[in-house]
Amino acid sequence: MNDSKNSKLNTYIPFNYLNQNILPKNSILILETGEKFFGYSFGSENLGIGELCFNTSITGYQEIITDPSYSNQIINFTFPHIGNVGYNKYDNEGKSNVSGVITRQLPSRGSNWRSNKNFSEWLKELSIPGIAGIDTRKLTKIIRGKRSINAIIAKINSNGKLNELNKILQNHPSMDGLELFSKISTKKEYFWNEKLHKLLKLEKKQNNKPLKIVAIDYGIKSNILRNLNERNFEVCLVPYNISIEKIIYKNPDGIFLSNGPGDPKASDASVFKLLKQLIILKIPIFGICIGHQLIALSLGARTSKMKQGHRGANHPVKNLETNSVEITSQNHGFIVDKNSLPNELQITHISLFDQSIEGIKHKELPIFSVQFHPEASPGPTDTTYLFDKFYNLCLEYSNAKKN
Repeated sequence: MNDSKNSKLNTYIPFNYLNQNILPKNSILILETGEKFFGYSFGSENLGIGELCFNTSITGYQEIITDPSYSNQIINFTFPHIGNVGYNKYDNEGKSNVSGVITRQLPSRGSNWRSNKNFSEWLKELSIPGIAGIDTRKLTKIIRGKRSINAIIAKINSNGKLNELNKILQNHPSMDGLELFSKISTKKEYFWNEKLHKLLKLEKKQNNKPLKIVAIDYGIKSNILRNLNERNFEVCLVPYNISIEKIIYKNPDGIFLSNGPGDPKASDASVFKLLKQLIILKIPIFGICIGHQLIALSLGARTSKMKQGHRGANHPVKNLETNSVEITSQNHGFIVDKNSLPNELQITHISLFDQSIEGIKHKELPIFSVQFHPEASPGPTDTTYLFDKFYNLCLEYSNAKKN
């Protein structure tokens, strides 16, 4: 491939049927099931390998790509216009560990008043490869028809021969049974002081009494921390392997368990030992995503790998306590099994897509969790009340400690 053709890729011409023959297809996507897709390279020229998943969101691609829960995954975006508003320094959710990005159209130059950088240039800085010009709907149908698929993205003529790529792909581990959050959890404690962005400020001014909580980091998103801080929580973020003695010494009013990647049941035994010790203390506990799954596992339930997962910003969930429907943002490939719930746990939310568990609470203790992401605000803010619920439980616990 000569330099004159390569230089055309740096003009970021949007992919469409009028110019698809102008640019050379210089990248390949290979599925472990044997399917191959040729397309246009953007972002990094590194190899990208991981579990293939799809996301149906039409906004928030920057937040999605920087969500640590997507570690070791290649994201197939079903919405075609990805990268069209560029990159800005405000919307990152965490350190990105995404393995690759797939889009229908080759990203154009970003056009937005908040944009600081071109989307493709940003991905290159993160060492994330992208491939465009793929029939993403066809690819989504393939993903939906399989239980779990690994895939690899490679620049043609720069990353080896097809048989070498296939060998790398076949040796890549499945997400089922893979523990990941220990690799991305914070290594040292720190306090979080940033509140919500001005555009997302709460409608009612918060005059809450300051309360102290410990947030255990399994791959936490920044907007979760902003929501907690907005409600006047003093948030101390700690590593996943913190000891019970250190937590007790901090004398917190509540414990938050964050989102994170990987298979929850593959977690180290020390993770469950800590959570069981916290449960005995009868301290308020709120979990999101893998935090939800770890609570369930600690109380005797089981989790399992989903066929395709829930990833998008338009997932309807029924609140069984209010009999109302809430629109949620989701990103998970594992669920808590309904039939495994112990008697002390009650289902509070279910998915209206497949009736899977989306929320639970303890019948006697101040413990609750949800599978979806109430901090993500996918247009509506239907589920931010959960942070207020957590605050009220912590306030009650704090007052009780003084009596």
